[in-house]
Order: sequence, then structure tokens, then C-alpha cells
Amino acid sequence: MALNKIKALWLALLVALSLVTAFSYAPVAQATIDAFEFKNDELRTRYQDLAAVLRCPKCQNQNIIDSDAGIAADLRQQVYRLLNEGYTDEEILDFMVARYGNFVLYEPPMNSLTYLLWFGPFALLLLAGLVVFMLLRGNRKAAQDAQQISEDDRERLNKLLNKHSG
Repeated sequence: MALNKIKALWLALLVALSLVTAFSYAPVAQATIDAFEFKNDELRTRYQDLAAVLRCPKCQNQNIIDSDAGIAADLRQQVYRLLNEGYTDEEILDFMVARYGNFVLYEPPMNSLTYLLWFGPFALLLLAGLVVFMLLRGNRKAAQDAQQISEDDRERLNKLLNKHSG
């Protein structure tokens, strides 16, 4: 009995140490700071809006503002340069798409290449619903068949009982 308590205490100690170690070495998110000087607040706002809708090609789940990757810093520099050269937001987005593909956009345009991306999740959900419906319908039919079999067995049993008792 005492041996089990000692084992449980050691296990609890190991789990606690594992958790402390895991959290002490967890990467800390750092805010990216760019020291860009803008001519006016409109350019700063456009820069922030554009950088928020461009995905980091390396990180894939962060926009270029939130990413610390070197390529994200390059993209931020490109956006800043293009804004200062007088490009429109649409021209800047077109430049980025031409260079990195539609993947660089968080909301890629709807075209023949991205139909699966836009409608794939809905198609999978519909397919899953159809499979669940078919499984439930099959289970209901199997239950009805089992009920029918038991009723047939009951009738046969009643006939046999009536035959032997009479």
C-alpha cells in the first residue's frame, strides 16, 4: 500500500517537472517592430491594412505584420516601398500575387483554381451529413429487420408451444 503511494508521488512529481520544463521553454511571441516613416497617416493606414491581408509564405498562419520570419520582413519592406512609389492597393496586391501566388492572400479570389478551396469544406460537410444519414437509416432498417425476425421467432415458438400443450 505504501509502495503505491510512493509511486503515485513520484509520478506526480515527474508530471509537475515536465509541465514546468515545457512552459519554461515555450517560445514567446514577439511583436514585430518596423521603423517605417510615413509621409502621412493615410499611407500608414494603407500599409497596415495591406500588411494585415497578406499571409506570410513561411509561417502560413500569420499575416506579415505578426510574423518574425525574414520573408515577412521583406514583404513588409516591399509594401512600404510600393506605397511610397505611388502604387494603389490593388496594384500592390497584384504584385504580391504575381510573385507569390494566391496563397499570399488570406482571402484568395474565387476562380477555377480556387473553387475547391472555397467550396471544399462545404462539400465535405455535405458528404459527412450524407454518410451519417445513410448510417442512421441503415441502423434503423437493421433494427426493424431484427424486430421482424424476433416476431417471426415468437410466432414459431407460440405454434410449437400450442402444438405440444394441446
